[in-house]
Amino acid sequence: MDDPAPRFVAHAKSDPRQNRHFVPEAVSFEDAALRFAEHWAVAEEGEIAVIVTECGSGRQQCFAIDLGSGDAEPCEAGSP
Repeated sequence: MDDPAPRFVAHAKSDPRQNRHFVPEAVSFEDAALRFAEHWAVAEEGEIAVIVTECGSGRQQCFAIDLGSGDAEPCEAGSP
């Protein structure tokens, strides 16, 4: 039996963890961060840090996303 596709939730680093959103179509941590920024980022320009959690393992990754260009770079998931 094949492993199910990973499932991700994401939230802005500056928001409480309770504000996580399920990102159903995401296939990777970075994809989840970009999809989150596209759908839930309030600002239209600048940068947002997004923390992505894989639901099955609890692993987290943080990405700093440039809202103007869509570029994503890893960041620290610690306190904002």
